[in-house]
Amino acid sequence: MTRARKALIGALLLLVGFALALHAPHPGTAAPNAKLASAVFAGGCFWCTEADFDKIPGVVSTVSGYSGGKVANPTYEQVSGGGTGHIEVVKIVYDPARVSYRTLVARFFRTVDPLDSGGQFCDRGYQYRTAIFVASPAERQVAEATKARAAALLKKPVATLILPAARFYPAEGYHQDYYRKNPTRYKYYRWRCGREARLAKVWGKSAGH
Repeated sequence: MTRARKALIGALLLLVGFALALHAPHPGTAAPNAKLASAVFAGGCFWCTEADFDKIPGVVSTVSGYSGGKVANPTYEQVSGGGTGHIEVVKIVYDPARVSYRTLVARFFRTVDPLDSGGQFCDRGYQYRTAIFVASPAERQVAEATKARAAALLKKPVATLILPAARFYPAEGYHQDYYRKNPTRYKYYRWRCGREARLAKVWGKSAGH
């Protein structure tokens, strides 16, 4: 094979590789025709829960919202003020071929303080409690088993609620992707609220993992 032919073949291979890279799926997107599933978690401030789950490969999207209460179409002011029965939650759409529900539940526990029954970090009240909303007996089994393992590991009662799936109400637009739209304010809030410090105290090096 001549040197010119080798060079031509090499150039063609580079072009093919570049084209494949351009069309490869983004870590936060699903492959074409993927069968997606959803899960709903309450981890205190939904800005933080969004940010934590968006990092997980296989998670396609996250939406902040409210669930569990009886007030229709609640506003942030209503929920944060208490009395609606709703909890701040995040609806997670994921690709089960890339990440399992069991993995999401396990990761969830490492991103919250499951020992706190009065809220999360600096956000206090029922509306900021940790909870897993389960949509099937299989999901409940996974949630209960993971909660039991967390209690055994921490050697303390776990306060995280396991609740039946309820209607999900998306939060106002300015709450969606808040950590991306307002990175400086978000980082300051997370630090001021003591989230990282408390997670490190509860979970040690496994916090967030």
